[in-house]
Amino acid sequence: QVQLVESGGGLVQAGGSLRLSCAASGVTFSINAIGWYRQAPGKQRELVASITSGRSTNYADSVKGRFTISRDNAKNTVYLQMNSLKPEDTAVYYCNRPPYELGPRWAWGQGTQVTVSS
Repeated sequence: QVQLVESGGGLVQAGGSLRLSCAASGVTFSINAIGWYRQAPGKQRELVASITSGRSTNYADSVKGRFTISRDNAKNTVYLQMNSLKPEDTAVYYCNRPPYELGPRWAWGQGTQVTVSS
């Protein structure tokens, strides 16, 4: 059974930075693409960044140039470096397989809350 554990969120002022981590277990991590999603109150969950097994990356327009996704297969962990944070980045952040990967998403983790104050 796949288990995803997100961490690294917190409260930060606009313009600040955070680094999120997603640790995965129960899966051959290195062969999977992984995505970071976020869900703000009253909004649908959206994909903000993804990284393939070959380390190709993709970003939503809203975070391009500010967020960087990376992975450490030896640690079964994916990171999201978030710089120049804006109040509209406030959300619960989750990791999971991106939509372009065949097959269902894994069970969602608890997520990590990111709050950006203005």
